[in-house]
Amino acid sequence: MTELHDAAPTVSSLTRPTTGARVNLEGLVRTYGLTRALDGFTLAVEPGEFVALLGPSGCGKTTALRVLAGFERLDRGRVTVDGVDVVKVSAQHRDMGMVFQSYSLFPNMNALNNVAFGLRMRHQRALQRRQKAGELLELVGLSDQATKYPHQMSGGQQQRVALARALAIEPRVLLLDEPLSALDAKVRGELRDQIRQLQQRLAITTVFVTHDQEEALSMADRVCVMSNGRAEQTATPAVLYSRPTTPFVAEFVGVSSRVPVTPLDGEVELFGQRCRVRSGSVGVTVDGVDALLRPEDLTVTADPSALPFVTHKSFLGATTRLVVQVDEVPIRVDLRSDVAADIELGARVRPAVVARDVLVAPRAPRRESTTD
Repeated sequence: MTELHDAAPTVSSLTRPTTGARVNLEGLVRTYGLTRALDGFTLAVEPGEFVALLGPSGCGKTTALRVLAGFERLDRGRVTVDGVDVVKVSAQHRDMGMVFQSYSLFPNMNALNNVAFGLRMRHQRALQRRQKAGELLELVGLSDQATKYPHQMSGGQQQRVALARALAIEPRVLLLDEPLSALDAKVRGELRDQIRQLQQRLAITTVFVTHDQEEALSMADRVCVMSNGRAEQTATPAVLYSRPTTPFVAEFVGVSSRVPVTPLDGEVELFGQRCRVRSGSVGVTVDGVDALLRPEDLTVTADPSALPFVTHKSFLGATTRLVVQVDEVPIRVDLRSDVAADIELGARVRPAVVARDVLVAPRAPRRESTTD
């Protein structure tokens, strides 16, 4: 696959950074019968920002994107672009480009004509639209595929044609609806990097829907984690991972272990230590609470007199993940691989908390745990 940065520069205005549009979604409510897909959803996207909507199936992320695009009506709420309410503006007049999961290319048109289609609908002259379409294919590294039809191209190539077509109309906002989910892992990784490079190069405001946390964390400036039609937390990838503010975010993003703890006046007792409770934690004044711990929040030391023991080891390169059985609770611990090499399966170990504070939540029902 041709790398995006290998494409030769062009003179098109699309290759020069521009100022993206500011987008605000305010109190969006959308219902389908008895189902409330959006329940007061609010999000602000800054000009030129790349924001990912992340969440499980049915959380409302695609509905929010379709409302922004103008494909879904609202029951309540406002959608503004650069301060102008566009709720009553039709989709074709919102100046937004959308890339779908299914590519949606015209099978009877070659790549060049697919990219030029939106320009033809805007009555641009044939020479102008062919020139711009050619520039965009070059921009996404597909100038040599201009005369090929969709069935003659790979999935990754088709998706880049769809991206070029969305950019051809010079949209104020680019919308991406799980555009990588139909691709294999290698192509998905390459195209993920190319989309991000292109978005940064054009400085176009972008909203990206995905259920894949790796995509969201690696591509976006900020990630909005959604649940039940609402925004649980919106933050940079680093903050979202390291400082989740709700139990849902802590368990949906990354890996967390739930460990029963005892609340003690704004602190908890965990493995014999007193630990500060993270701001945003709930339920710390009542009995029956858990600490939600990342694998890197913990360490272990070998101790033949300790009761906890290692049940699994997974080599991950620079780190090794241990699963340690503490009473009836399995916890995951990441150690440097050179340190973990001295700890065998079945070894007795003593866990300790190395995080500065811990997120605490009401105790969840125990369920069978995986070892990944």
